[in-house]
Parts: sequence; structure tokens; C-alpha cells
Amino acid sequence: MSSSASFTSTWSQHLLISTRAPSEHNARALRRRALSETFTSYMLAAPALVLLVALFFLPVLAVFAVALTNWHFGARTLSFVGVDNFEQVFADDGFRASLINTLVYVATVVPGTIMFGLGIALLIESGKSLRAFYRAIHFVPYMATLAAMAIAWEALLHPTIGLVNQSLASLGLPTSNWLRDENTVLPVLAVIGIWQNLGFAMVLFLAGLKAIPQDLYDAADIDGADLWLDRLRTVTLPMLGPVSMFIFIVVALRAFETFDTVEVLTQGGPGHASEMLLFTLYRESFVYLRTGYGASVAVVFLIIVVALTLLQARVMDKRVHYQ
Repeated sequence: MSSSASFTSTWSQHLLISTRAPSEHNARALRRRALSETFTSYMLAAPALVLLVALFFLPVLAVFAVALTNWHFGARTLSFVGVDNFEQVFADDGFRASLINTLVYVATVVPGTIMFGLGIALLIESGKSLRAFYRAIHFVPYMATLAAMAIAWEALLHPTIGLVNQSLASLGLPTSNWLRDENTVLPVLAVIGIWQNLGFAMVLFLAGLKAIPQDLYDAADIDGADLWLDRLRTVTLPMLGPVSMFIFIVVALRAFETFDTVEVLTQGGPGHASEMLLFTLYRESFVYLRTGYGASVAVVFLIIVVALTLLQARVMDKRVHYQ
């Protein structure tokens, strides 16, 4: 009996070892495979990561470093000044004016672009013919060079021979020197900004409208939402939430980066009435050659844009319905 028990025990141990060995082997094989896949994924991503570091992170770090110095463009020497440049930025009336102008401009262009872009998309989608023609016509401003279009707007808004003032005069309405009046220059630039981004918003809204299932409109009709406004409120707008969020963020970033129209049409004038943050950055760095000060403006500009973008993305994401 003892020899039989010993044999059984030995056999059980061999069985346990034989079943454990393949299991441990499989675990090691899985770990090696996971490491190999991780290494391969990093190797595939390495070119993009190198470009991201070289073209984004290193320039940003360089701007931060220059912002802490008194370097002037072209100078061979520089000195560390700490946060002196940032103190000058926040004490500068011109910077505060450009910051307020930029925020007002963004707060006007973004909702205006979304509202008119959606309206035009709804009109085109409800039409029966020439849809492609209308899409192309409204998308042209987005594809055109803004500097060239700004010159066309300058001709339209000319105080004496411009079509806008001539049309107003023919109707007996008051005219204005639109680009030289501090009360009208910023609204005019905002109108140009809306006009330029309108085609982008329209095309994306058209794509979003086509992706809405017809079944939802049928269900809304059954529930009594048969009026156009009810269908818009209960079906169309909620389903366009992700598209609206994307347009909101992209147009806001483009509005913060406004430079062409200011440079071509107003050069920030009259006074500081149309000066934007990006124009202030350009002027300080490349006109006045105060590169250290301009870098500090760039840092403040970057922080403001990133903070507002993250804030609006967080706020809108809570209200967006994803399918």
C-alpha cells in the first residue's frame, strides 16, 4: 500500500509539473509577443513623434526661453530678465486692447459662423436643384487666399467709391468710413471673418444633415413634432451636436489666429481699435524687433488659446449627444 501511495503521489507531481510547464511557457510567449508588438508600435510612431517634437515642442520651449530674456532680433548678446517681459505685457494698454479686441472678435465670429452656416446648410438641403452649385459658391471664400479677398473687401468698403457706401447712399441711408472708424472697424472685420469661415461650416453641417436617419424624423412626426421648428429643436440640433462642437473649436482657433485682414486692411488702427493678439505679436517681434517681449506675448497668447479651447471642449462635450 505504501509503495502504491508513493507511486500515486509521484505521478500526481509529474502531472502537476507537466500541466504547469506549458502554462508558464504560454505566459512567457504572450509576454514576448506583447513586448514585440509594443516595440513595433513605437517604431512605427517614431517618425511622427520626432516630427512632433522637432516642429512643435522644441519651438514652444525655445519661445518660453526667449521670453525670459531681453533679446532683440539680430542682436548677438542677450540677458536673462526673468518675468520682466510678462510684467510689461500685462501693464501694456496696447496689449490689453488687443486682448479685448480678440475676445470680442472670437465671440462674434464663432456663433455667427455656426448660425449662418447651419442656416445655409438647411436651405441647400431643403432645395431640389443646384445643390452642388450653391455648395461650391459658399465654399469659395474658405479656399481663397484671405489677403487677396481682403483687398477686394477694401475696395467694397472704400469711403467714396466703394459699392457698400454707394448702395447705402442710393437708399438714403448714412454712409461711413468703415475701416477708419473705431466704432465700426471691429464689427466689419468680424463680418469678414464670418464670411470667410461660412463655407467650412456649411459643408460640415451638410454632411451632418445627411447622416441623420430619416427614422428619427418619422418618430418625431408620430410624437407630434410635425412643425419644422419642432423637428429642428428635437432632432436636427441634438444630432448635429458632434459636428457643431468640431466646427466651434476649429473656427474659434482660426478666429484667434486672425492676422491677414488686420495687416492688409487696418494695421491695427485706428489707434488700437482693430489690433489683435497675433498682430501685436508680429509687430513687437518683427517690426519693433523686441523679440523677448514678443515671445512673452506669444506665451500668453498660447496659454489663453489652450485654456479657452479646453474649457469650451469640456463644456460642449457635456451637452453633445453621440450616437
